[in-house]
Amino acid sequence: MEDKIPKTLGELKASDYRPCSVREEMRRNLIAAMEGGGSFFPGIIGYERTVLPNIENAILSGHDMIYLGERGQGKTRILRALVNLFDPAIPIIRGSEVNDDPYAPISQYAKQMVANFGDDTQIDWVPRERRYAEKLATPDTTSAELIGEIDPIKVAEGRYLSDELTIHYGLIPRANRGIFAINELPDLAEKVQVSLFNILEERDIQIKGYMIRLPLDVLVVATANPEDYTSRGRIITPLKDRYSAHIRTHYPQTREVEMEIVEQEARWKERGGRTVILPAFMREIVAEMTFQARESPDVNQVSGVSVRMSISNLESLVSNAEKRAIRCKESEIVPRISDLSALVTTTDGKLELEYSAAEKSQDTIVQKLAQKAVLAVFEERLEVDQLEYLVANFQEGWWVEVSDTMPASDYIGHLSKLKGLKPGIEKLNIGESPGEMAAAIEFILEGLHLNNKLNREILDGRVIYNETDKIQPLGRNPEMA
Repeated sequence: MEDKIPKTLGELKASDYRPCSVREEMRRNLIAAMEGGGSFFPGIIGYERTVLPNIENAILSGHDMIYLGERGQGKTRILRALVNLFDPAIPIIRGSEVNDDPYAPISQYAKQMVANFGDDTQIDWVPRERRYAEKLATPDTTSAELIGEIDPIKVAEGRYLSDELTIHYGLIPRANRGIFAINELPDLAEKVQVSLFNILEERDIQIKGYMIRLPLDVLVVATANPEDYTSRGRIITPLKDRYSAHIRTHYPQTREVEMEIVEQEARWKERGGRTVILPAFMREIVAEMTFQARESPDVNQVSGVSVRMSISNLESLVSNAEKRAIRCKESEIVPRISDLSALVTTTDGKLELEYSAAEKSQDTIVQKLAQKAVLAVFEERLEVDQLEYLVANFQEGWWVEVSDTMPASDYIGHLSKLKGLKPGIEKLNIGESPGEMAAAIEFILEGLHLNNKLNREILDGRVIYNETDKIQPLGRNPEMA
């Protein structure tokens, strides 16, 4: 098979290969994928009816694209997935810095090679992964990085400054016959933005004032935060006008989609031989915390709240439960409500607070988000009226202590004796393991507290649930001993 791959221009001409532009290639492969019912964006969840149709329209139209959205909306992943629409490999003239098409070379180097060797010109095959170049825009990014500059070493070797071979090409020319992506486009300095004009419109470049006609075949895509993209002075209007397709991304629109993304991305299942059991209501609480943050007046919504918050929080939740399993010598790792305290550290870096919330501590805001999430999930899964018999126990003087260090066996031995608890546990549809029972009990108690049916006091990391108008001294009920 290796011998059949063309290695010279002459062999290429004798093969079935026919060159086409980047846009034609992507259009052709997109149409083939659509006809075959396949997906060219693996791992992209929640955009099937919103973002992806707009991307398909842009590709079919041959448009340069810019994705507008807050952080953590999968913009970079979408950019990198575009290479799936390329052929497995394309031929270039060997040694070319700009992926010269053997049939239509554009650089002086490639033209000389064809002129000197004709059909014996050597060619290489570039895989689709190498046809993608990406640059994170920063204020100190220069035109030389993107477009190119005169290489003093080549001048010192004896070439004239006017010789095109003295040029060191930047990222964009090197992405010829491929895709060039710019992350956070508005962060580019204005003079650098101006240097992109010709590339987006006339498809050629100029370096250090030299009138070099280098007709590039490159798809230019970019990302930007909507706030930065529309703010005065962050992006110049002519550049904005040259992007034909402006595609808006978004956060998951339902909790189910958020959980599906977390299930795909989070690393929580492999925990050193111990079995991880994640109750459905705990999974929902983690996702709901992120949804609550996206609506909280204390959180800067312009900055956004990434799905990465849900991913990190779930991993931290399981890790806190893992510590308990290790220390209590339990074979199962089952997260529960008392483990939510561990999410402060993983939530902290994911939220940018509003100025008006400066007087509140980060811990307080995270705890409030967790409480709102627990309450929302509780109200969806259970009805307080069905737990009135359980509440009556506390009105008779019962009280309960829980913590994130208490073994699950303690819940089974003591807390499960609470009258009226069984109907709630059954409705949660959990397994019969001690860890799952403990998680269900904590969830029910916390839900009753948030519905003002039980009082809660925190003492040295332990949580005491008791009658709403009475604080009992710390200790265990004699009836539960």
